[in-house]
Amino acid sequence: MSLRLGDIAPDFEQESSVGRIKFHEWLGDSWGVLFSHPADFTPVCTTELGLTAKLADEFAKRNVKTIALSVDSAESHKEWIKDINETQAANVGFPILADGDRKVAELYDMIHPNANETLTVRSLFVIDPKKKVRLIITYPASTGRNFDEVLRVIDSLQLTDNHSVATPGNWKQGDDVVIVPSLKDEEVIKQKFPKGYKALRPYLRMTPQPNLK
Repeated sequence: MSLRLGDIAPDFEQESSVGRIKFHEWLGDSWGVLFSHPADFTPVCTTELGLTAKLADEFAKRNVKTIALSVDSAESHKEWIKDINETQAANVGFPILADGDRKVAELYDMIHPNANETLTVRSLFVIDPKKKVRLIITYPASTGRNFDEVLRVIDSLQLTDNHSVATPGNWKQGDDVVIVPSLKDEEVIKQKFPKGYKALRPYLRMTPQPNLK
């Protein structure tokens, strides 16, 4: 059964490049990004994991832990990390799950038989501190992931979880946001959005991002 947004991310215990990991326990109160790659020592995956390592500070400031996965062994991961660090000028400090028995891949529906019967596709899951799945993206094997987009969506989720807003198309930090249509009380709106808003339509009210000074 495939996962859907809002589902509880399945818990698991699996080997990794840093030892055995109990997923929910490892996540703790953090957000998480779990992403799979087809195989170690492959070119696109090498760039992706190098980029993830370089973005460590960006993930940390958002309280996000990252964890990768393939069906290769922990020993293979450790050797590959050396290549990633050298070729990408990076320092991989996050775990890579060794899912040789495909336990995690099956829980998260990461193997798509019509694409490849044995290797995981490029799946990515954003999981919130309540262990709910908040974002699912699947890329073809030939296309590397856009981690700027992953960070953008995390920013949006963390903003909209705490304010009565939604983020418009191509939104990024600092852009105006949309007041949710369900919020009707003008007094409440004034309290929540002291900078005011511009109503393009009754259902389309733009306001400055509320968590910025």
